[in-house]
Amino acid sequence: MSGHSKWATIKHKKGALDAKRGKIFTRLIKEITIAAKSGGDPDTNPRLRTAIAAAKAENMPADNIKRAVQRGTGELPGASYEEFSLEGYGPGGVALLIEINTDNRNRTVSEIRHVFQKNGGNMAEAGAVSWMFHKKGDIVIPKSAAKEDELMSIVLDAGAEDLRDDGENWEVLTDPAAYEAVLEALKKASVQLLSSSVAMIPQNYIKVEGAAANSMIRLVEALEEHDDVQNVHSNFDIDQKLLEQVAG
Repeated sequence: MSGHSKWATIKHKKGALDAKRGKIFTRLIKEITIAAKSGGDPDTNPRLRTAIAAAKAENMPADNIKRAVQRGTGELPGASYEEFSLEGYGPGGVALLIEINTDNRNRTVSEIRHVFQKNGGNMAEAGAVSWMFHKKGDIVIPKSAAKEDELMSIVLDAGAEDLRDDGENWEVLTDPAAYEAVLEALKKASVQLLSSSVAMIPQNYIKVEGAAANSMIRLVEALEEHDDVQNVHSNFDIDQKLLEQVAG
């Protein structure tokens, strides 16, 4: 059972995306700005194309997207962002890989270290946990949205690697290069999506229970609240009912 899929479900139920729309816009603008450094044409820049699609999915105004691209290409002045990853461990030995976009590396590293310490975790050296994760297109679909046979046909024909039964959801994994094609095939088939992203997926999951589960969720939420954190990837697996209680 994927902790990522369960966590996507919980955030959806809490309405976290709508409640934090301003923060989502900030993250998306940073991603567009960094992606545009490699070229401002989304037709020839897959990362920028994906970032713009994510922004449009959140109903970001076209002018905001345009300005973010122009800051990335240097047409408009703006902050210079640096992207890097931080690694650490949470309660129960759970691995955490955090993607950062910041204009002040030292400040951000110090603040993230404090978040770990305050919530029962600890920072780790570079490479300590990153080897446990692989970059994949990750699409989470509620089971009510599609039958397994139908969904299997759609995603595999479009180039997906795997379709997993994850309790309440289906989870589709793709090679990053096939992500857009699979996403487009699902949209054409009018399949409802719970979440979709190119994410760092763990090879294995660690079961966390009791007080450790409570602390783990608090740590993930605290990390996601930080302005410079783009994404938090983890290999925790917490019982669905407990997860809803803890994150409720």
